[in-house]
Amino acid sequence: MIQKSEPEAEESASAVRSKSDPQNHRTVDRVTQILEEVVYHPGMSFAELVRSLGAAKSSVHGFIQGLLAKGWLFEDQRRFYLGPAVYGLTMASGHIRAGLVTHADLAALQEKTGGAIFLGVRAGDHLIYIAEAGSDDIVSFEARSNIRRTLLMTAGGKALLATLPSSEREAFLRRHRATDSELVGKFLDEFQDIKRTGIAANISQRGTRFAIATTVRNRSGESTASVTLVGPTADLQPQVAKLTKLLLKHVDSWSQRSLNPREVI
Repeated sequence: MIQKSEPEAEESASAVRSKSDPQNHRTVDRVTQILEEVVYHPGMSFAELVRSLGAAKSSVHGFIQGLLAKGWLFEDQRRFYLGPAVYGLTMASGHIRAGLVTHADLAALQEKTGGAIFLGVRAGDHLIYIAEAGSDDIVSFEARSNIRRTLLMTAGGKALLATLPSSEREAFLRRHRATDSELVGKFLDEFQDIKRTGIAANISQRGTRFAIATTVRNRSGESTASVTLVGPTADLQPQVAKLTKLLLKHVDSWSQRSLNPREVI
């Protein structure tokens, strides 16, 4: 048996340790640096991000576009902020931070209606829940287990979809016609009623859960989030007219505010 010298043994042990130790990855480093810059300096411009990273414009642009598409970044007037996907993860973990309305707003609505309240935002073709008030074990578990769901699958998603510019909405429906033809057809049947009333409805969990939703608008009239009221179908559906009035009354009052994307929930 060949014995290794002491220096050779140390070098071999070092090699084994290096394979098991965490290793930096250039792409991951770039992505996390972008997110960290935006966390600590919300509202950074593209030029500022390029300077901070010291990377080529084309490379930074590619990373940013990918992060925007998945909802990890949000762009407003060419300024970048942390996106809704991050808040969806915090909700899934049970630690909710940052939203578009206060937790007191959601709690007040929950107390008046008796249902669970979910605040959701659009990320690409999906709805992500970022905060909740009240308790519905089934829906809460689903929200935490799957933070990203197509707009067509939820009342909040359909409410947001109905407010999109027609060209954007039609492009979305074309993208999903092949894979979600039944949901596309159902949305088109409901579209005029959603536009007229500002309310979208949904029944899920094999008919056991009923939901109504509307959108939160900023002072410019743009939809920035959806608010969904959900609970047992037998309890909520018979009260739909009353609950609709309460939901619209509360949410309309929020829309008069200037919404802060870094407000603590």
